Amino acid sequence: MEPFIRSEQYNFIKSQTQILINGHATANDKDVIKTLKTVAKERVLSLFSDLSEEQKQLLDPVDTIKDPAQAEVFLLQIKPFVIPFKEVTEKTIKKLFPKAKKLKAPLLENIDLREISYLGWDDVGSGKKFIIAPHHTKLTGLHGTIKPANKKGICAICSRFEEVGMFMSETKGTVQGTFIKKGNYICLDSMKCNQNVTTLDKMTDLIERLK
Repeated sequence: MEPFIRSEQYNFIKSQTQILINGHATANDKDVIKTLKTVAKERVLSLFSDLSEEQKQLLDPVDTIKDPAQAEVFLLQIKPFVIPFKEVTEKTIKKLFPKAKKLKAPLLENIDLREISYLGWDDVGSGKKFIIAPHHTKLTGLHGTIKPANKKGICAICSRFEEVGMFMSETKGTVQGTFIKKGNYICLDSMKCNQNVTTLDKMTDLIERLK
């Protein structure tokens, strides 16, 4: 069976297992537990529009999870079927960021590509943050300066309360040759942000605002 689960879908499934764990730990009413199980399974299966019988069998046990040990086993079973992020090469970098002449591709050796929905890194040379993310079936690039907010806030990508920075980027203005600066608070730690992403909707919104 080929990988069919995207990284953010895996994170969403993981969040549903945590809801079930919390429910079993705190709820005594059997009807409440039954509802939690039904809703969790429906939410997980509804992530996918056309599941094969084999894929469905892989995901079906989600509603049997009661504790962290069971969740860990289940998540380990489905992780091999998570689609890894597309390989990013120097050629990809040059295509997405043609004006960033000396920009190097980030080191990916220590990154499990199944655990990222987008690639974000800070370039020391330029002092900018670069983001590569999927958009309409292909990769697109964003770049801008980022200044730590020195406090926690809601990230524009993952919608979680994390240590954020102001990501300031330029977009073309309505008059030729002019640019407009736009700022958004995003996670300073892109790996942490990736762990929080359960939908790409906010990333899509960010890309469309800045492109």
